[in-house]
Parts: sequence; structure tokens; C-alpha cells
Amino acid sequence: MTSLSRSAPSRDSPGSAIVLIGPMGAGKTSIGRRVARALGVPFADTDKLITRDHGAIPALFERHGEAHFRALEREAVSAALEKGGVVALGGGAILDAATRADLAAHRVVFLTVSAHIVAARLHGGDRPLLADGDPVARWERIYAERRDLYDEVADVTFDTSSGPLGAVVDEIVAWAQQTQTAEEHA
Repeated sequence: MTSLSRSAPSRDSPGSAIVLIGPMGAGKTSIGRRVARALGVPFADTDKLITRDHGAIPALFERHGEAHFRALEREAVSAALEKGGVVALGGGAILDAATRADLAAHRVVFLTVSAHIVAARLHGGDRPLLADGDPVARWERIYAERRDLYDEVADVTFDTSSGPLGAVVDEIVAWAQQTQTAEEHA
């Protein structure tokens, strides 16, 4: 399923990026790597940048709290957006108003996924916001709280619930090339 949201703004800066947003388990990292490879551009995952520079995310939450993590996330997002390419944001990155404002200068892809599909994707204990109780119920609550923010900043939406992820990758690549061509001729 594909749907267009806001009209894609002009992106003349060399650092413009294709940004993947969406809830935990939507496939932002897996799809982002493949989209970047297909387009021949660099890929950055802001959660991986945080882990590389500051340590494991669950440990950051435990030692310093969510507010500290969100500040580190904001820095990682800003740096990744400056470099361009394809950028996968952590699910909660859109909670930051400055990040949402920054996204206006980039092409933003919202990846959705249904709860029954995400249940199989949410394995392991590396998601601190899902650590207590029923992880799928917590995921549903978090997604519902963030859904309007995702919709607000997205240029286009793709659902990753069914079919091979390769098909979603192909659709995103085609959309990215189409929007790039339209911008070049504008």
C-alpha cells in the first residue's frame, strides 16, 4: 500500500536525504540499507550511530533515562541529515520538534506495519520502551501516540506488513527517482 501525504518540498541542498520513519519493527534499517544500495548513496541508521558513539541503547536508558537518550538521538539525526543519502530514524525521533522541522527539507518515507506482523519482528531485549509487560500492547500504544506525527512529516507512506520487503524497496527507489527527476525539472 502506498499513499502520498504532503507534497514533497524543493530540496536543493547537497545534503538532502531520503528519510525513513515509522514505528519499531517496520523495517526501516533493512529497507533503508537496500534502498541506499540501489540508489548508490550512503546509508545511516541513527540508532546504530548512537550505539557506536555512546554504547547500547538499553544501557543508556537505564543509566541516564529517556531524556538523555533523546538528546543524543537529536544530535545523531542532525548529523545524519547533513550528510544526506538514506537515513533511518529511530521510532521516537519524530517526537522532537526540531527534528520534525528539519525533515521539511528532506524526502520522508513513512513505513507502516500491522501489530500482528510486528510481533514476530520484535525479538530480543534491545527495545527499552517495550521491556515491561506485553511488548505488542506497548508497541500498539506507542504507535498510536506517534501516528499523527509520522503522518505530519511524511511525503509518502508504504506498508511493510505483507509481501517481500524487496517489493517495498523497489517502490521506494522508484518514488525517490521520480521525485528527484521532478525536482531537477522544476
